[in-house]
Amino acid sequence: MASRKLADAASWYCATALLALILFASIRENSSTPDNDDLVRGKHFNDFMTNRPCDEIYVVGEGETLHTISDKCGDPYIVERNPHIHDPDDVFPGLVIKITPTE
Repeated sequence: MASRKLADAASWYCATALLALILFASIRENSSTPDNDDLVRGKHFNDFMTNRPCDEIYVVGEGETLHTISDKCGDPYIVERNPHIHDPDDVFPGLVIKITPTE
Protein backbone atom coordinates (compact mmCIF):
# COMPACT_ATOMS: atom_id res chain seq x y z
CA MET A 1 0.00 0.00 0.00
CA ALA A 2 2.85 2.40 0.83
CA SER A 3 4.62 1.61 -2.43
CA ARG A 4 1.40 2.39 -4.32
CA LYS A 5 1.19 5.84 -2.69
CA LEU A 6 4.85 6.47 -3.46
CA ALA A 7 4.33 5.48 -7.11
CA ASP A 8 1.28 7.77 -7.39
CA ALA A 9 3.22 10.67 -5.88
CA ALA A 10 6.13 10.08 -8.25
CA SER A 11 3.77 9.95 -11.24
CA TRP A 12 2.12 13.24 -10.24
CA TYR A 13 5.54 14.85 -9.73
CA CYS A 14 6.74 13.71 -13.17
CA ALA A 15 3.52 14.84 -14.86
CA THR A 16 3.72 18.26 -13.19
CA ALA A 17 7.39 18.67 -14.12
CA LEU A 18 6.68 17.68 -17.73
CA LEU A 19 3.79 20.13 -17.96
CA ALA A 20 5.98 22.91 -16.55
CA LEU A 21 8.69 22.19 -19.13
CA ILE A 22 6.18 22.23 -21.99
CA LEU A 23 4.72 25.55 -20.81
CA PHE A 24 8.17 27.06 -20.38
CA ALA A 25 9.22 25.99 -23.89
CA SER A 26 5.99 27.35 -25.34
CA ILE A 27 6.42 30.72 -23.67
CA ARG A 28 10.06 30.95 -24.73
CA GLU A 29 9.20 30.05 -28.34
CA ASN A 30 6.52 32.73 -28.56
CA SER A 31 8.61 35.54 -27.07
CA SER A 32 8.84 38.71 -29.15
CA THR A 33 12.61 39.11 -29.01
CA PRO A 34 14.43 37.56 -31.97
CA ASP A 35 16.93 34.85 -31.19
CA ASN A 36 19.87 33.78 -33.33
CA ASP A 37 17.66 31.53 -35.50
CA ASP A 38 15.50 34.52 -36.46
CA LEU A 39 18.57 36.51 -37.50
CA VAL A 40 19.57 33.81 -39.99
CA ARG A 41 16.24 33.90 -41.85
CA GLY A 42 15.83 36.00 -45.00
CA LYS A 43 15.07 39.63 -44.36
CA HIS A 44 15.96 39.53 -40.66
CA PHE A 45 19.52 38.54 -41.46
CA ASN A 46 19.88 41.03 -44.30
CA ASP A 47 18.34 43.93 -42.35
CA PHE A 48 20.54 43.11 -39.40
CA MET A 49 23.81 42.77 -41.31
CA THR A 50 23.60 45.39 -44.08
CA ASN A 51 21.61 48.27 -45.46
CA ARG A 52 21.27 46.46 -48.78
CA PRO A 53 17.99 44.60 -49.28
CA CYS A 54 19.72 41.34 -50.28
CA ASP A 55 23.10 39.67 -50.16
CA GLU A 56 24.45 37.31 -52.81
CA ILE A 57 23.55 34.36 -50.57
CA TYR A 58 19.95 34.63 -49.38
CA VAL A 59 18.10 32.44 -46.89
CA VAL A 60 14.35 32.25 -47.54
CA GLY A 61 12.28 33.47 -44.62
CA GLU A 62 8.82 32.52 -43.37
CA GLY A 63 6.07 33.51 -45.84
CA GLU A 64 8.42 34.47 -48.67
CA THR A 65 8.01 33.30 -52.26
CA LEU A 66 10.41 33.48 -55.18
CA HIS A 67 8.26 36.28 -56.58
CA THR A 68 8.50 38.42 -53.43
CA ILE A 69 12.23 37.75 -53.15
CA SER A 70 12.70 38.61 -56.84
CA ASP A 71 10.87 41.91 -56.37
CA LYS A 72 12.73 42.72 -53.18
CA CYS A 73 16.19 41.82 -54.47
CA GLY A 74 15.88 42.86 -58.11
CA ASP A 75 16.72 39.43 -59.52
CA PRO A 76 14.14 38.14 -62.02
CA TYR A 77 16.25 35.04 -62.83
CA ILE A 78 16.37 33.30 -59.44
CA VAL A 79 15.15 29.94 -60.78
CA GLU A 80 17.60 29.93 -63.69
CA ARG A 81 20.55 30.78 -61.40
CA ASN A 82 19.66 28.18 -58.78
CA PRO A 83 19.59 24.71 -60.38
CA HIS A 84 18.76 23.08 -57.03
CA ILE A 85 15.25 24.64 -57.25
CA HIS A 86 13.34 22.08 -59.30
CA ASP A 87 9.86 23.45 -58.58
CA PRO A 88 9.46 27.25 -58.15
CA ASP A 89 6.34 26.62 -56.06
CA ASP A 90 8.27 24.44 -53.59
CA VAL A 91 10.09 27.15 -51.65
CA PHE A 92 10.41 26.82 -47.89
CA PRO A 93 11.96 28.77 -44.98
CA GLY A 94 15.66 28.03 -44.68
CA LEU A 95 16.21 27.38 -48.40
CA VAL A 96 19.49 28.98 -49.49
CA ILE A 97 19.49 30.70 -52.87
CA LYS A 98 21.95 32.77 -54.90
CA ILE A 99 20.88 36.32 -55.73
CA THR A 100 22.35 38.42 -58.56
CA PRO A 101 20.61 41.79 -58.65
CA THR A 102 20.19 43.25 -62.14
CA GLU A 103 19.24 46.72 -60.93
